[in-house]
Amino acid sequence: VEEQRARWGRKRSRTAKELLESEHQYLGQLDLVVTFFVTILKAKGTLKPSMLETIFGPLESIYLASQVFSRHLERGNLGLGLENLCQKLELYGHYSENLERADKTLKEQLKKNKSFRRFKKLQESRPQFQGRKLEDILPLPLQRLHQYKHFLRDLLENTSPDDMEYQKLAKALKCVSEVSRWVQDVIRNRENSLQLLRVQKLLKGQKTKVLAPGRWYIREGWLSVVPSKGEELKHRMFFLFSDIFIATRPCHPLHLLNSNKFTCQAVYPLHECTVDKVFGHTQSQGGLLSLSFPHKTLLLMSSDQQDINDWYQSLKAAIR
Repeated sequence: VEEQRARWGRKRSRTAKELLESEHQYLGQLDLVVTFFVTILKAKGTLKPSMLETIFGPLESIYLASQVFSRHLERGNLGLGLENLCQKLELYGHYSENLERADKTLKEQLKKNKSFRRFKKLQESRPQFQGRKLEDILPLPLQRLHQYKHFLRDLLENTSPDDMEYQKLAKALKCVSEVSRWVQDVIRNRENSLQLLRVQKLLKGQKTKVLAPGRWYIREGWLSVVPSKGEELKHRMFFLFSDIFIATRPCHPLHLLNSNKFTCQAVYPLHECTVDKVFGHTQSQGGLLSLSFPHKTLLLMSSDQQDINDWYQSLKAAIR
């Protein structure tokens, strides 16, 4: 038991040291942005206050929270430091929600605002930046949140449950994990919106509305439609979402505007759909899926067995 406690103690000391060292590095990066950008821009008025607020969000408050946390770690007050950090963690959630707007506004201002463009270039050329751009530093708080989670998990694993700080570590890890999930949801929603927008742009015309609240993109790919009357197989591009399945065909390759687009042929709602494997259970080449809707049955084929299995699983999950 004593050996185990000593081993825990060594690991815990090592992790606490790494946490402090990495917090100093993180604080140094935030300091660059706050000192050379936020503070000077506020004084100079190069950017309107609303633009400044949008680009940097709650970065200054995150910087101040990191300063306090750093001081507590230096004094060995891990428990107190974590309590303070937990009170400020929601700043990271708000920061992630604002990041897309921040990026868009920064790009717009660099295009429109000549004096800001010059100012940014000048600040980034300072030796303290070591060739880094503002855009490289702005996502750091979200990376740091992820690191906090790993550090706290390591500290908790190497702390005895009888230790006074065990409960504080467990509570802090729970707080960090919750905010981390919030940030992951923000990222997932953003990526999904980009996928919906991409597919919307791939479809010719505006008749088919891909962008809809609560809709999730799942996958896309080529499948062959097996006709009912012995005609030739039709090669079609399909897009699968959480609530609909879209069948499309490519526009003519020589069309001036739409050569890279697809014409929507049918939109199938999934709430009344059932899917079955007709073949593709054995190690044979490829497979065939049957999709049954109230007024139509769709037979889809692929010569790639793995592909048909993936489609089958994705369709089943979407229908469920």
